[in-house]
Amino acid sequence: MRGWYENELGWPTVPGSPVRLFTGRIFDVLDVPAEAGRAALGLLAPGTPVAVRGDRMGLWIAAGGAEELPGILQWLEWGTLPLDLTATGEGGSVTAPLPPGTARRRTAQGAAMWLRPPVPGREALTSLPAMPTPGGDKGAPDLVRLVDTLATQGHRVRLRRACAQPLAFS
Repeated sequence: MRGWYENELGWPTVPGSPVRLFTGRIFDVLDVPAEAGRAALGLLAPGTPVAVRGDRMGLWIAAGGAEELPGILQWLEWGTLPLDLTATGEGGSVTAPLPPGTARRRTAQGAAMWLRPPVPGREALTSLPAMPTPGGDKGAPDLVRLVDTLATQGHRVRLRRACAQPLAFS
């Protein structure tokens, strides 16, 4: 598994087990409820890597995006609301999803799996959601729109869960 990430994709891994991928060098990762993430899949370029683990989804974004997240949320006026949206960037790491084609019967229950696996070669990384830049790549998804969609959908998920709780009266 480590070899696929290091040799096929050129992604640095953290020594040890389980295999973890360094963030902040080539990419950052947004971690959101899977239900909210599914609503944002249409905003991503087809080659954008996306992983799922249980009821969580990891969306790969351009390196540096994690640092921008608090400012984007504040600018979009989501800054004061509790959101189930986090980002892992420089100095962090995420558990590596199982490479495509890994036999599921050999995998641990609850292991992260690729919903949209990366394609060997770094071409896909140029299409990761990023902050818009004047004269920048018009083909790359806009990180601000992605974060706004994730915040909106995540808030809806949170409200639905809160409304589903039984009311207690004394």
